[in-house]
Amino acid sequence: MRAELPPPAQLIERYQVTDRLKPRVRVNFISSLDGAAMHDGLSGGLNNADDKIVFDILRLLTDVILVGAGTVRAEGYGGIRISAEDSAWRVAHGLSSRPPVAIVSGRLDLDPGHPVFTDAATRPFVLTHAAAPSDRRAALAEVADLIVCGDDAIDPRRMVAALAARGMPQILCEGGPHLFGDLLAADSVHELCLSLSPVLEGGSAGRITVGTTAASHAMELLHVLRAGDMLFLRYARRAS
Repeated sequence: MRAELPPPAQLIERYQVTDRLKPRVRVNFISSLDGAAMHDGLSGGLNNADDKIVFDILRLLTDVILVGAGTVRAEGYGGIRISAEDSAWRVAHGLSSRPPVAIVSGRLDLDPGHPVFTDAATRPFVLTHAAAPSDRRAALAEVADLIVCGDDAIDPRRMVAALAARGMPQILCEGGPHLFGDLLAADSVHELCLSLSPVLEGGSAGRITVGTTAASHAMELLHVLRAGDMLFLRYARRAS
């Protein structure tokens, strides 16, 4: 008999956090069995309907969705759409009706006409640094709220603090690998939700983290869920 995911109410319990006021960065990724983060250049090539269910539960529970500009362009991000039932659940639990998107970009090479801005039901944020091009800052300020999180480069710690200060301490990072690597190097990853896709990719596909700074953090396995041959792993930082 095929293994199935628990029903939504039980999934919410499995992924819920106890202290929502404490800033927490939860990173959500998918990889192949041999560690590839993408299939044909997109992470979406590795997922299935069960992964989408977990993906939606994580969005349901977050205050804000954090994503790199490259991932916005590559993965076709648009306005965040959630069901009326999920929106009502969020409001009933003291959250906004839908989570806003916070896009991380140092160069601000984003088109103000991109669907992530034009289709957004909630005004997005753009996280950048003080040295970013002023003309690009002015253009994007028309469609998003800009937050400066560093002088010459984006500081992940300041980024997390800035979102928390705006009432969004529960942060769901959806990629990409460079942003994950930067957060990891800054010791700003508290949790990893990893979907393990039952495929072998081979080739030259990269890992779920990319960065120039090595970082090693012990993690504790909180749960393993199975749906068919797909595994859903939840890890949290091991207490020091």
